Amino acid sequence: MSKLALVLSCTMVLAACAQQPASIQPVSFAGAYDEVSCARAQTLHQQEAARVPALVASQKQAVTGDAVGVLLLGVPMSSLTGADLEGEIAATKGKLMALESRLDVCGRTTTPVDWA
Repeated sequence: MSKLALVLSCTMVLAACAQQPASIQPVSFAGAYDEVSCARAQTLHQQEAARVPALVASQKQAVTGDAVGVLLLGVPMSSLTGADLEGEIAATKGKLMALESRLDVCGRTTTPVDWA
């Protein structure tokens, strides 16, 4: 196998691996909560923020599972089995950003969410 083919195949395998939660980009929910009352926005933000620790823990397990799978089998197992929660994390990040924007208009502050 040529060096180029080897590099390309390794790049494709690594690209399929689960990402760390902090590096996942949010989905845009801009304007989605503009008509929600301030109290409801606060409640929704708290509910979404409460999901973050479990999402982060599960995603970190997926990252580890992919690393082990690639090392031992050459296959990112977590990404293939559905353990990668990238889409759910991206949606949660987007919702939190939109809700924080709404709460800023309401004059309310939010506690920062830790994605590390």
